[in-house]
Amino acid sequence: MIQNAIKTRVVGVDISLERTSIGIIDIRGEIIATDCFVTSEHPYIGDYLSVLCEHILNLVEANGGYESIRSVGMCSPSGNYRTSSIENAPNMPWKGVIPLAAMLRDRLGMAVALANDAHAMAVGEQTFGAAHGMRDFAVISLGHGMGSCFFSNGIVHLGNDGFAGEVGHTCFIPNGRQCGCGKRGCLEAYTAANGIVQTAQEILAERSEPSMMRNVERLSPKVIQDLCELGDELAIETYRRTGYYLGVGLANYASILNPEAFVFTGGISLAGKWLFEPANEAFEEHVFHNTTGRVKFMASTLENRTRNMLGASVLAWGVKEYSLFK
Repeated sequence: MIQNAIKTRVVGVDISLERTSIGIIDIRGEIIATDCFVTSEHPYIGDYLSVLCEHILNLVEANGGYESIRSVGMCSPSGNYRTSSIENAPNMPWKGVIPLAAMLRDRLGMAVALANDAHAMAVGEQTFGAAHGMRDFAVISLGHGMGSCFFSNGIVHLGNDGFAGEVGHTCFIPNGRQCGCGKRGCLEAYTAANGIVQTAQEILAERSEPSMMRNVERLSPKVIQDLCELGDELAIETYRRTGYYLGVGLANYASILNPEAFVFTGGISLAGKWLFEPANEAFEEHVFHNTTGRVKFMASTLENRTRNMLGASVLAWGVKEYSLFK
């Protein structure tokens, strides 16, 4: 078979609780055009799918048409690369198993790949970001949840059913805090957004000294971070405890994986020294002794939405091509 032309662009889609971001990305990783809409405004999957298709169609038609588009890659919390479905996502509005890639493929007439957002982040970091050239590393995403994906000997490890890397749902404290997954004591319940706020509330209840956090109507990790910068001792203690929890959890992870580095992504990673100095201290204290001092903590150098779309584009290049528009 003689093929006279190749398709030089793909569509990358990043689905998060707040926003769905869409990009047209070329073979060199250049983002040609982007669009977005609010995910949470569409709690029914059928409505969401219709809006997603409309945005993809409009973006593609405004930027060269279908002739140049090879495939679509998507990432989402609880996305499973092996089944191309979103499966029982605790923090998303759609429950159960959603075969989103197949649903979108049927509507668009193009090949679609879907994976966990942490998987796409890791692929994006290895291809375009801080993990470029690394063979053994893990990406840790800290936001509404705590996601993870790790590479072993240069290959992403998915596990038997596609759920490898769920460090956020390892049991950190037996019978501890309620987690969004339905279990108790998960590491995510102490290191993700709601867990940080709960830690702050516990500290405020335990201690009597003044804190600007007491006057905040709606606490969030970003507000607490800003108060750390202003020298608020209880805000600093909130991130110190969170860092301790994170460091101990990652010490267990590293003792099993033996990675070269952890690459941190997500909004909570922007807390910087307030989170990572206590995390690194706790990590070194608890990790297997032969690993002490050998694992790098690295912040992603890519903007969150950009990295996720780029990672999704890598997934799109890897899926077997299929199109009704050849």
